[in-house]
Amino acid sequence: MKKGIQAKSDKEIDEVIVLIRGAGEMASGVAHRLHQSHFKVCMLEIPHPIAVRREVSFCEAIYEAEKEVEGVRSKFISKPEEILSVWKDGKIPILVDPDGEKTRRFIKPDVFVDAIMAKKNLGTHIKKAPLVIGLGPGFYAGKDVHIVIETNRGHDLGRLILKGAAEPDTGTPGNIGGYTVERLLKTMKKGVFHPQKWIGDRVNKGSVVAVVDDFPVMAKISGIVRGLIREGVEVKKGMKVGDIDPRGKREFCFTISDKARAIGGGVLEAILYWFNR
Repeated sequence: MKKGIQAKSDKEIDEVIVLIRGAGEMASGVAHRLHQSHFKVCMLEIPHPIAVRREVSFCEAIYEAEKEVEGVRSKFISKPEEILSVWKDGKIPILVDPDGEKTRRFIKPDVFVDAIMAKKNLGTHIKKAPLVIGLGPGFYAGKDVHIVIETNRGHDLGRLILKGAAEPDTGTPGNIGGYTVERLLKTMKKGVFHPQKWIGDRVNKGSVVAVVDDFPVMAKISGIVRGLIREGVEVKKGMKVGDIDPRGKREFCFTISDKARAIGGGVLEAILYWFNR
């Protein structure tokens, strides 16, 4: 058995350190599941992250100092030396450290998870930790990471890939209530984003949900505003800035999605598989 989790004489679960690159929706689903399973979790972000599903994204702590998602809190800190005190408080530390090297050298993680969902590898390599996991396309298990987690919706969502790559990105969002691309709110021009509605608001088809400068961003379907980027963000033409949930259940705006939970479960399985062999 490798260094790990199973035997009392080896490292216990609550001593296993997991460093997650990214703190958006999917990364936060992973972090939440691992935190609830008593792993020591630390997250990394860029200076100005843009999240659509802000109410379930720990990266919002960078703007608000702390962010709570389903009873778990993340706390923004400025240097790795503060990580231990945040763990002691039962929270997830989050730092601005895009490539993670400074933080990685300090905490020496047992597991490194690339969860930025960039659909390509932006510098992650298999020597970053004893176990390196990549979410979705862009990684090759056995080459630049040890394990890949499938992120495409469908039969294999959350599956461990021990050799090879995940399915290519389809470019089509998941089907919710019979809608795919219609759910998305996208900009028609470059400019500054100003919301006219808020996450959790009910809207009708044709409602103005936001404006970019003075150009409207309108809902293509009726439902609940499930996600919306922050006020004042500089956006590009065609950029995704929000989404509408046609199911109409407001509570879904503030809870982790089935997809994020499945991916989080896949990462948890990967850790247990790897260290308990």
